Amino acid sequence: MQKTAVSWLVYTLTGSALLLGIVSFVSLIPSLILAPYAGSIVDRHNRYRILVITQVVSMLQAGALAFMILFKCYNISAIIGLSLIQGIINAFDITCRQSLMVDMVDDKADLPNAIALNSTMTNLARIMGPAIAGIVLGIFGEDACFFGNFLSYIPVLTCLFMMKLNTPVSIKSEKSIWAELQDGFKYVSGDRDLSSLIFMLTITSLFVIPFNTLMPIFAKDIFNGDAKTFSWFESAAGLGSVISAVYLANLKNNKHLVNIIAVAGLVLGLSVLLIAYAVKLPIALIIMVFTGIGMMAQTSAINTYIQTHTIPAMRARAISYYVMAYQGMIPIGSLMAGWLANEVGPRNAVCTEGVIGVLATAAFVVYKKRTDKDFHTFSIKSMLAKQV
Repeated sequence: MQKTAVSWLVYTLTGSALLLGIVSFVSLIPSLILAPYAGSIVDRHNRYRILVITQVVSMLQAGALAFMILFKCYNISAIIGLSLIQGIINAFDITCRQSLMVDMVDDKADLPNAIALNSTMTNLARIMGPAIAGIVLGIFGEDACFFGNFLSYIPVLTCLFMMKLNTPVSIKSEKSIWAELQDGFKYVSGDRDLSSLIFMLTITSLFVIPFNTLMPIFAKDIFNGDAKTFSWFESAAGLGSVISAVYLANLKNNKHLVNIIAVAGLVLGLSVLLIAYAVKLPIALIIMVFTGIGMMAQTSAINTYIQTHTIPAMRARAISYYVMAYQGMIPIGSLMAGWLANEVGPRNAVCTEGVIGVLATAAFVVYKKRTDKDFHTFSIKSMLAKQV
């Protein structure tokens, strides 16, 4: 609800696509800068305690924003500042939350399903939040959305304090944070499967996913709607994400994750390309469902692959690069999308992002086929050499 309210408030007050991009930029850019550092911190300390701390600080940030809007202090600079603080918190919170999931699942064979179920929960909120926000914005105003977010941390913290987790005892590392940062980078870059997936996600987050930044413009200016119309766009994408997450949650194994990632990338790129020139609102909303399907399938499948193919000692650091590629690149892409929309118009900007998505997926498929072929050839030569 807060995300929807902030986007709508900023665009209503300023009418600027660039400022929409800036707000998204500052809320996510800390993940690009701080995620690897956060991964090293999480690997060295108790993940549960870190999560409690991030939730308490998030509640304080939400409260500050709620009271500022309650007293009609519509200060764009302050909104940007508080969005930046939330981004800093999230850099640690998301890395910690993702790596803690492994400690919550007793049977590791269930981990892919647990990750997908977690995505389902998140995207149910993506459907319900914007839908409720559209109604609340029209009846009660922005402050009700912000106070709803502030008060929601009470049950969140209550649930956290009720949890009984057997988290592993942290062994204090003799290495410096900088040394552990280097170890994490060497581990990820040295694994061509991990590095290729993270690079693929980087391109998607930088050039494709930021199309969402321009949806308030589509809702308000192109389709002559209001806050409720904007919430429909968010909810449609959320619905697609839930459909995708439910499918992933029912997978019996994770043997075909790379194929799912490739197909999902193509679905996302094509749907973004199509929505650029949708002429009717119902058609645009249907296409938005497919953007949610593609985006969720790709990001969740990459997350699952990293979680299940990374050694425990490097898990948080590997996840931090996932967070950096996903959350960290979106703000830069949002700025680029806002600038491009100002230069060539929102439809042409979204069309460009869709084309890049399709081309990036094609390049990924070609790369995987080539590397798999090289690996197969190398394996045959090694077997022959051993026989000789």
